[in-house]
Amino acid sequence: MSETLFKEVHYSLGGLINDIGLGRIGLPDIQRPFVWANAKVRDLFDSMYRGYPVGYFLFWQTGAEGVDTKVIGDTNKQKAPSLLIVDGQQRLTSLYAVIRREAVLRENFEREHIRIAFRPQSGTFAVPDATTERDPEYILDISEVFSRPTHKTIGEYLKRLTTSRVVTDEEEEQVAEAIGRLAGLTNFPFIALELSQQCSEEQVADVFVRINSEGKKLNQSDFILTLMSVFWDEGRTELETFCRAARQPGLAGQASPFNAIFQPDPDHLLRVDVGVAFRRARLEHVYSLLRGKDLATGESSPEKRADQFSKLLDAQARVLNLTYWADFLNVVRLAGYRSAKHISSVNALVFAYQLYLLGRTEYDVEGFKLRKAIARWLFMSLLTGRFTSSPESRMEQDLAELRELKSSDQFLARLEAVETNTLTDDFWTKTLPMDLATSAGRSPALFGFYASQALLGARALFSNSSVVDLLDPPAQGQKKALERHHLFPKKHLKGLGIDSVRDINQIANYALVEWDDNIAISDTAPSSYWAKYAERFDGDTLAAMMQWHALPPNWWSMTYEEFLAARRPLIANIIRQGYETLSGASA
Repeated sequence: MSETLFKEVHYSLGGLINDIGLGRIGLPDIQRPFVWANAKVRDLFDSMYRGYPVGYFLFWQTGAEGVDTKVIGDTNKQKAPSLLIVDGQQRLTSLYAVIRREAVLRENFEREHIRIAFRPQSGTFAVPDATTERDPEYILDISEVFSRPTHKTIGEYLKRLTTSRVVTDEEEEQVAEAIGRLAGLTNFPFIALELSQQCSEEQVADVFVRINSEGKKLNQSDFILTLMSVFWDEGRTELETFCRAARQPGLAGQASPFNAIFQPDPDHLLRVDVGVAFRRARLEHVYSLLRGKDLATGESSPEKRADQFSKLLDAQARVLNLTYWADFLNVVRLAGYRSAKHISSVNALVFAYQLYLLGRTEYDVEGFKLRKAIARWLFMSLLTGRFTSSPESRMEQDLAELRELKSSDQFLARLEAVETNTLTDDFWTKTLPMDLATSAGRSPALFGFYASQALLGARALFSNSSVVDLLDPPAQGQKKALERHHLFPKKHLKGLGIDSVRDINQIANYALVEWDDNIAISDTAPSSYWAKYAERFDGDTLAAMMQWHALPPNWWSMTYEEFLAARRPLIANIIRQGYETLSGASA
């Protein structure tokens, strides 16, 4: 029989709560936001009150027990956690939050106290609402039962109840028994399976997936955010606060990470952290490093862990620097991307921000050159989907290429070499036109076309307003300022026998127009509407507009198939011109 990787340990609820309070058990609220509805917490307490089993916990030994180590960022904890919770976090969070009346973190990054009401006469639990609020039969928040002596809770409840009706001696006994039973839930027994500290993160993840009935994978960022919560809670809170602020407008005149381009999640910025701190992208390696593990010997130590967290702390200070953040977002705009809707890969933004910070703070690249280089890189990586498939492997490879570089010139040369090897003539003339033969609504090539039109100062089709201004309007009404128009309208194509959505919604059939023109054109054939709208402009302006929108000569008289085939290479050429403006080459 093979040796097991776990042992069975018995706990009482009170013991678990006490160990969490002391810091022996790490319960990170950012590992996953608390997603249970309050009704589910109510059902958990109801099951325990009835004496039903409510499942077990899965912990992972950290090896920190008995070691004199500092818990980074939290001086209130008396111990470094010896156990990290792998499975059962929602249950344990529910129990701890209610019994200690601690606020939980919701998916919208807001904190909330979980309130569960209890009716002693019937032994029933409820989520408080307007009815229970007015009903003296209910204890409105059972957290009170666990926060003070039971006899005081019983006395105050009976005093309140007797002001509304007569309470018999039998009821008093029933109330006292029910409240005492609720308070006694701190003795409720639990079984925990504790995985050995010798388990690798891959083994722990595998165990989690195999025993979790929902089959929800625990990814590497979960592990690292767990460690941050346990050993560096301040850093975890900083990430959380920054991400929340990036989604909510700040006060007028005050610095804020809020923007319309990149609203990161904590694990996105965590990736930037570890890329800057360790030049690593595979989070499985970073997790080992932050456990204090020497990747060469496999041995762990508190001293090594403290050193690695120190590097992470320094990196995160740069990642969350609002001056750097704002400058990077301007780089994204410089690359032609004005909206989160047109970013096809968040991973590309994550890696570009890593590169920006490394160039700014490690290689001391002059600001003007750095912005230009990162804008080019971002354009290239978004257009080619560089970080769409196997992003960790690609990031790891790209970061590895930077480890031996010593100067700003070497850094810039490395980025340029990757771009040159990626954006070859074959890419522009063969690969990209083929990529445009799609109806995908979130195509990198389509968004690259929009970015290039912004970079080239293009006007919207049939408009005096620039694409860049309409993509980034000062206000948003009920209609978008700029809409995608079918050059060959849907109804017109269906009349020609072309009714497949994939054929109708080809990228090459779209052009950006203002909303009122889109409505006015409606289903009119291009041979009818083109002449009318062309009369708005002189010959030179119309020629420039046709070039910006990659429209072939006499396109309105072509068959649909001829039009698509002729337009795709022209779109690819506009995208190339956009990139070349970033490179400084003539368009």
